[in-house]
Amino acid sequence: MHFLPEKLDDYVIAHSQKEPKLLQELSRETWQKVLAPRMLSGHFQGRVLSMISKLINPKNVLEIGTYTGYSALCLVEGIQTNGELHTIDTNEELYDFQRRYFNKSGYGNQIIQHIGNALDIIPTIDKTFDLVFIDADKKNYPNYLKIILPMLKSGSVILTDNVLWTGKVIEELQKGDKDTEALIKYNKIINEDSQLETILLPIRDGLTITRVK
Repeated sequence: MHFLPEKLDDYVIAHSQKEPKLLQELSRETWQKVLAPRMLSGHFQGRVLSMISKLINPKNVLEIGTYTGYSALCLVEGIQTNGELHTIDTNEELYDFQRRYFNKSGYGNQIIQHIGNALDIIPTIDKTFDLVFIDADKKNYPNYLKIILPMLKSGSVILTDNVLWTGKVIEELQKGDKDTEALIKYNKIINEDSQLETILLPIRDGLTITRVK
């Protein structure tokens, strides 16, 4: 979903950093071979993730929701030479697909893949994270936030995708729509928590930047 007119959106992309060739290749193969390719972060959002990571220069990064690895490869561009990116997904069928591109990137030894329920896996990772990217099942966004906050320090940043949910967050809530309900709750929490600073950007389907005070 785009919130700018198509021509203006094209202009924005044309005047932003070019998409690296490896990510172009990953994007093409995802669209050719994998279900729901629109789940990719894509060129513009991917460059936003990369820029934020480079500005932070994190030692440890946590990603909840790997898909085919596009966003992980963007986030790892800013990582310290001795840092690690831990990425979690429930789909074991994409493990080898992800690993192939991770190894091609030159960051393969810094990217650790986890398969399973993120709520079970995150407590087993003994790290303090400088940067977190949440892009997984929407109904668990508030639960993810609760479980990661103790693993963050002052200055750590949480990036959260799909927070506008194609505009559903401002529409009348439909009965049984647990995803939208959870996103409305999540957006409220990160905006009102006195220990957090949040800005919501209308990039694609909505991206929040949240800083721990």
